[in-house]
Amino acid sequence: MTQDFVISAVDAVAPPRPGATGWFDQRAELGRGYRHLPPSAQYLLAAVKRALAQEGIGEALLAMPEERRAVAVGTNHAVAGVHAEIDQGTVAGEARLLSPTAVPYFSPNLIASRIAMEHALKGFSLAVHTPRTAGLEALQAGLRALRSGRADWLLAGATEVVPPESDKAAVTVRGAAEDGALALVVETARAVRDSGRRALGRVEVRSVFVPPRRAGVPEEVRAALTVLLEGLSYGAGARARLTGDGSPLARAVEAVLGVPAEPAGAGSLRPLQAIAAVLTQPTTAPQLVVATTAAGHVSAALVTPSTPQ
Repeated sequence: MTQDFVISAVDAVAPPRPGATGWFDQRAELGRGYRHLPPSAQYLLAAVKRALAQEGIGEALLAMPEERRAVAVGTNHAVAGVHAEIDQGTVAGEARLLSPTAVPYFSPNLIASRIAMEHALKGFSLAVHTPRTAGLEALQAGLRALRSGRADWLLAGATEVVPPESDKAAVTVRGAAEDGALALVVETARAVRDSGRRALGRVEVRSVFVPPRRAGVPEEVRAALTVLLEGLSYGAGARARLTGDGSPLARAVEAVLGVPAEPAGAGSLRPLQAIAAVLTQPTTAPQLVVATTAAGHVSAALVTPSTPQ
């Protein structure tokens, strides 16, 4: 019998207002030993620390065998600053001055790996980097792995930083830069119930791909979305929230769903923030959170909050 998994905790770190600088104090949030980590890793570690500090969450993690704990993280620009520093140092002939503690983070996969090492999450460590939908896809892949029996406890999330001006590929992405991180804890419904805690709700995620050259064919977009929504058992009672980048595909999805698209951020954080908002607000109505990309990716999450006790 397939296990029933629920979201048991969610927490985040984010600037108090768009464009705020100096808003994150890693010493206050994390203590000593984290100064040389990329800001994206610091953000996610802090969001995870906050989530684990919630009632019963840290205890549930420690009670779980290490090989049954897992992590799945999405990001687009987590290490853009590291890449810029390496490029500048190499071009200037000053590569010897690069920090040996920071340089390994040229690989964005190490953000998830750092979380796994910090909390002994040995079931699996997964990183996803699809533009804008990476956070949703990380949650989707993590849930699929849980249901296959790979683990029983999952930390899912996303982290982003404002990329440096020298990163032309990143700063030209349509959408406002994102800064911060969000973490969700996924456990079995039985474990949450047996511990006397209350789950925040359930999330189901599905994704489809529509080749950009076919985004202008309404029938094909509608057919792809039909498959996507049927897989989520999406009904008329759920309100939809769409983030789009103004691309032909985003406009086509907007027309099919019949809702106006909110401007997408430049990273993968905003859709998970939308999920967290549904789970933590006093509502029991399910909500559909959808994100699209000009490259053809469409991910949707059906968020069903728990009924208040």
